[in-house]
Amino acid sequence: MVRARAMRADARRNHARLLEVAVEAFATYGEGASLDDIAKRAGVGSGTLYRHFPTRRALLEAAYADRIDAIAGRAGELAERLPPGEALTEWLYELGTGMIRIRGLRALLGPAVGGDGDGDGGGDDGGPAGGTTDCCEPLKGAVARLVGAAQAAGTLRRDIEPVDVLRLAHGVATASELADGEGKHIRRYLGLLTEGLRPRQP
Repeated sequence: MVRARAMRADARRNHARLLEVAVEAFATYGEGASLDDIAKRAGVGSGTLYRHFPTRRALLEAAYADRIDAIAGRAGELAERLPPGEALTEWLYELGTGMIRIRGLRALLGPAVGGDGDGDGGGDDGGPAGGTTDCCEPLKGAVARLVGAAQAAGTLRRDIEPVDVLRLAHGVATASELADGEGKHIRRYLGLLTEGLRPRQP
């Protein structure tokens, strides 16, 4: 029994250490960071890493879970102090800048809103894993609330679905990063986007 408890404690330490190293590695090298290198820097074997995180996507999801929750939580805070349309725009700005600054977040959100997953993917040193994921559910819930409020207030077209907004935000972040590598134009691009999302005047 003592040994079993020790093994569980070791497993918890390995899990925490792997996550700590993974966050650093993804921040430095993006979602394509070497999993073998992450395991080595965490002081464990590759087999231990795969026991805790069977795929690259599983590790990405775990590494970014807290940040995703934090961005999703901002939706409620913004909704409390801003009109619905402004709250949605500001939240999209924070999501977009997050996708630029937090390397790997865009790789998670893309398949989550793509609608045509192609399996787990994510070998040792391959590119970002494909397939759908549940890790972005908090973001989907947040945008659904903001979109619903903006539509009820008459500041957002009724034919817009929450997933449409997330897909467009993903594109805006990509376009802004392409412009200068830092996302300095994201406010301008969001302005162009939200102008097109407003209800048409009769």
